[in-house]
Parts: sequence; C-alpha cells; structure tokens
Amino acid sequence: MDLFEQHRQTLIEAEAPLAARMRPRNLDEYVGQGAIVGPGRLLRRAIQADQLSSLLFYGPPGTGKTTLAQVIANTTKAHFIAINAVLAGVKDIRSAIATAQDLRGQHGQRTILFVDEVHRFNKSQQDALLPWVENGTVILIGATTENPYFEVNKALVSRSRVFQLKSLEPDDLRQIVYQTLTDKERGYGDRTIQIDEDALDHLVNVANGDARALLNALELAVETTPEVSISLAVAEESIQRRAVLYDKEGDAHFDTISAFIKSMRGSDPDATLYWLARMVYAGEEPRYIFRRMVIFAGEDIGLADPNAMVVANSCAQAFDRVGMPEGRYPLAQAALYLATCPKSNSVMGFFDALATVEKEREADVPNPLRDANRDKKEFGHGQGYLYPHAYRDHWVEQQYLPTGLQGKVFFQPSNQGYEDTIRLEVARKREAQLAAVMEADLPEVLTFGPTDQGQEQWLQRTLGNAGEQLRAVCDRIYSTLKPQRHHVLLDLNAGLLTWEALRQVPEGGVYACAHTPEIYTALTEQAQGLTDLAQPILLATSLTTLPEILSTEASEILFDGIVGRNALKSCPQRQPLLKQLAQHLAANGRIVLAETIPYRALRLYNLLPQQVLPTKLFHQLQRAEDSLYTSDQNQYWDIDAISSWFENTGLVADVELIKSSTELAVTHQLRERWFGSNSNYMQHLAKFLTKTDLERIRQAYIRELKNSLSWETSIALIMVHNPRPS
Repeated sequence: MDLFEQHRQTLIEAEAPLAARMRPRNLDEYVGQGAIVGPGRLLRRAIQADQLSSLLFYGPPGTGKTTLAQVIANTTKAHFIAINAVLAGVKDIRSAIATAQDLRGQHGQRTILFVDEVHRFNKSQQDALLPWVENGTVILIGATTENPYFEVNKALVSRSRVFQLKSLEPDDLRQIVYQTLTDKERGYGDRTIQIDEDALDHLVNVANGDARALLNALELAVETTPEVSISLAVAEESIQRRAVLYDKEGDAHFDTISAFIKSMRGSDPDATLYWLARMVYAGEEPRYIFRRMVIFAGEDIGLADPNAMVVANSCAQAFDRVGMPEGRYPLAQAALYLATCPKSNSVMGFFDALATVEKEREADVPNPLRDANRDKKEFGHGQGYLYPHAYRDHWVEQQYLPTGLQGKVFFQPSNQGYEDTIRLEVARKREAQLAAVMEADLPEVLTFGPTDQGQEQWLQRTLGNAGEQLRAVCDRIYSTLKPQRHHVLLDLNAGLLTWEALRQVPEGGVYACAHTPEIYTALTEQAQGLTDLAQPILLATSLTTLPEILSTEASEILFDGIVGRNALKSCPQRQPLLKQLAQHLAANGRIVLAETIPYRALRLYNLLPQQVLPTKLFHQLQRAEDSLYTSDQNQYWDIDAISSWFENTGLVADVELIKSSTELAVTHQLRERWFGSNSNYMQHLAKFLTKTDLERIRQAYIRELKNSLSWETSIALIMVHNPRPS
C-alpha cells in the first residue's frame, strides 16, 4: 500500500458513518445473538479456537452478520478475503481461489472467503465456489438476508453450518447506544451528550431490531443538534418511520401473508387487521392481497357462507374503482367479513378425490403462523400451529397475534345489522382465547449443519452398546427436555447421556461431570474418536464440588438443559446441590432427571415360591429384607420424598413414575453378587437370621433361580423448570 492509498484509507475510516465506525472488533464487543455466539456455544468456541468450517449467516439487516464475519477476520490466523456478491463475479472468485491455493501450497495457511449478500450470486457463480469449498481450498462464510434454503445452492448449504440471526432485542439496542456514547475513539465518548429516556425509547422502538438503523438515527440526531441534548422531538425527526423488513420475494412476504390467512381461518378479526396493516404499511400490492382473499373464501369458507366469495370479489372490484388510499376501506371490509364468517372446508373434498387419483401422495402438514413450505425441517417454521378445522365448530383457543399484542382488540362489532349477529360470537371467542392456558411458544431452530458421517457412526456405535432399558431411559430424558441444536447442556453423571447430548446439540456445547478419576480417564480416551470441537467438556469432580467447579471453569455459562441418570442417588445433600445448580440454569432452562426408586426395587423373596421354605422362615425373610429399605430413609427413598429435594431451591418439579421390566440373565457372577457370603444382601439378612437359616435361604435362591428372571424397575422421571422470568 503506497502513501496515497494509506491516506485515502485513513480518510475513509475517519469519515465513515457511525454504524461502520462502531462495528464490533471482537466477541467481547459483540452485542446480541446469545443463542449463536453466547458462552459455551459451538460457534463461539470455534472462533476462539480458530477451527471454523464453512458457515452461512442468515437474518434481517442490522443484526450482525457482516460484523460477525469481521470478528472472525480479526480473530483467525487464516488469510481472510472479503467480497460482495453485488459487485463481484466469477473473475473475483477465481482470483480468491488462486490466492488461497498459493497460500496453502507455499505457507500451509488456510483461507477464509467471506461473501456478503451471497444470495445475489447466480447459480453459475455459486457453482463456481462449490468444488473449492468441497475440497477445503477455502472456508466459505456467507451472509444473506434471504432464506438460504431457497436462495443458495443446495450443495453449498449441505456443506455448511447455517446460523439464523434474529432481530436485536430492545436491551441489546440500548447497550449499543451506551457503548457509542462512551466510546471516545470511535463513538461520542469525547462529547457531552444527553439523551432523554423517552427519546432513547423512541429510537429503540422504531429501529425495530436493526442496529444500523438505530446508529444512523443517533448520528443524525447528534450531528444536527447544536446543544447535543437529544429530546423526544429530536429523536422523532431523526427516525420518523419504522424500518420494515419486507421483500416481496422473501421470507417476510410469505410469512406475513401466511399469518394473515391463518388468522382469518382462525376467526380472529383483531389479528387479521394487524397482519393486513403490516402488509399495507410495508407496501404490499393490494391486488395480491385480494387474490389471496378470494382463494380463501373458496378454500376455508365455501358453502358455510356462499356470500363470502361475492363480498371478496365485490370489494376487489371496488378497490379497482377507487384506488388508494380510500381503497383501504374495501380491503379491510373484505378481510373482516372473511375473518368473522362461519368456516367450512367441505370444498377440500375435491382434493381428497385428487389425492386418491394421485395414490395419496404425501402432502405438507400446515403448522404455524410462519410459512413452512421451504424450511420446515431446518428452522422449524410451522411447528405448533393448531388447525381450526380439526376442532369443534372449526375453531380452537389459539393466539394469532404476536406475543406482545395478545389480548389487543382492534375490531369492535356494533349492534347494527350483520355485525350484531357476530358480536356475541366474537366476544365469546376472545374470552376463550384469553382464558385458555397457553403453552410456551415452541422455540425456533436457529442453526443447522451437515451431518458429520464419521462422528455419527462413532456415536451410533457408542450408543448402540447401551442396553435396551438404558437406551429407553435416555430417549425419554431427551424427548422430555426437547433441546435445540444450539443449546448448552450439562450431564450430571457422565456416560450414555453425554454421547446422546452431542447428537442433540451439534452447534451448542456439552459439559459432563465425571465423578471419579477412572470415569474421567475412560471417557477422555473414548472421546478421542471425535474432533476437538465436537468433544464434550469433561469436569473431573464429584457432584458435591460441581457448583464450585462450574463457578470457576464455566462462570459465563447458563445451561439450557441439565440431565442426569441416577445422578442424585448417592448425593446426601440433594437440596443444597439443586439450589446451587439453579444458579447455573438459564431462565427458560430445564432439568430432567431419571432416578431409580430404591424403595420400589423388586424384593428378592418374591422370586421364591413360598413352599420352598417353611412359612415361619419365609415371613422372617420378608421382614428382614423389607427392613433393608427402611433402615436409611435418605438412601432408600420413595417417590413421595422427591418434593422435599426442591424446597427452597427456587425450582419447580413435576414427577412421573415409569415402570419397566427386562429379562435378566442369572449368571454365576450375579448369584455371587447377591448371595455370596460377602454380599451386602446376605450380610444384612445375617442381622436377623441364624447361620443355619441363612444358609437354607441361600441354597433355596440358588436352586430356584435358574436361567433368567423378569426384573422390574421403577424410575422417577423428574422434570424441573426455573420459574424466574427470562
């Protein structure tokens, strides 16, 4: 770089917009996206360890996609090349590949190729990247505002981990403002700037989760206000209109029209008006909305109200006659009419007939407010939607408005004409919606990555060695926990649950407590079959000292889930331990434990026919063995003792009793473990029986227990959540 180029670069940096100057340089400065780069997450560990694979960042503008790539550029030892798909072509790709090949061949240095707006590349340009990504010549990092499963070459997607970035939360935006006002080098820390609280609230609210829009408005407010005191009036002048993410070919378009239609189908006029307003505000073509309403009138109302099609079509014609802005009246009238109509999908009988003709070809199952046609498997869009036609009266107590607007009333029917006939019905449905017990929203899948076949085969072999009952318990624990791919989990008793956790959270992280040095050594050796990033983080400690170890070695980690199988059976102080673990549990995190109930263990005397022993001796055996399960209440507890474990811990527990039966082979080793002279069982019986009676009982057991027996087990599945607000 010559002197003139250096001077030009210095001027560009000095005169850059505030949003560019304040771009975070490292992970400590990065704000938001905790599910992606929070402590313990796979991506954060990969960046810190400089062990990146190909990545795709997907999300709205201003959420930190390009910034995250810059953070990687500042952190990695690899050569970093950045291009913009809007300006670059195949020639630029070839140049980057040539550079990468030279560096790899001459210096053994890897190359990261960052492609901003990667969806702007056409198919041939994306195809030009594929072989070099596949053979490892470059590590691709792509950033896109469009759904990669629709806009990016499927072959590239299948070879990359996809991370979905969400709009920033209000607290994140406020933190960015405070950083800007205190940063003397890049922000306004060298000035005395006062910003009113209501002005800050306005900037944060209207920025709509977009950090770039927020900083642009803040810069305008500061640079155009002589006294540098930002009031609400100044803030309103700086950012007058909310930034709207709405591309007529993108996710926002499909998701919003999907929510609009499903709100009408659910007979919710308030949500219908809300989603209609969202589309009109964003500039959606009204004729497109009318076309969808005409379709809806036939698909979801049909013969229940044949006038619905007439109204929808008449309103569309009225709109063509009057245009905007007055055309909003027939637009809203048609939407309200369709939303409050009785519903029937009898016209769908045609599609039943069509399915028969097509030999019942599998169809998509409709499931959320968001459109799920393109990424249901990857991001989980579409889960949790309750189909109104499947319920009585074709309606179900389901919220269609966003969480923050639940219960908001936009439509208030009068007592005149047709409205009077629907007024009571609308009111009844609103009351039912508010009174219904709403389950927690299903979390959205934020990450997706290709399956590592070698790792998957290794885990399959490891998990395949588990017994049938143990495998069933493991599956039950994780089906109850329902972890997301980016979650961070803690296994209280390192073993089978640890390996299953690695399968469940491939973009998250797994911590496991190894209670003894022998277990730690064995698991460390077993984990050698995995890459460094894929291995669990083993903590060599007992449960008693686990909270202390977590406070020092994982102080930043809040676990999304904590699991354990028979982890607490040998812990004498369960309540203090659980209270300490609650401090390391995320606000929406859960603990799922499977604990074998000792008191309900199968009594061995039940395996003997009564006639093999004298009645008096058999009753003596019963009393002696039963006393084993009452001598130590802390060790031989029953299911009703579990509630006491959680007293004063801040945790709430639900307990389910699971009973299972397995065939147990009666081997020589098993007989010795149960009936040998040094066994705990026989030593306990010796406290109540003579040596002669004890030997008689032992011989009876050995004689009667031949090949196998049906062993019954009772397990307490303990589901724990932290009720503190997130």
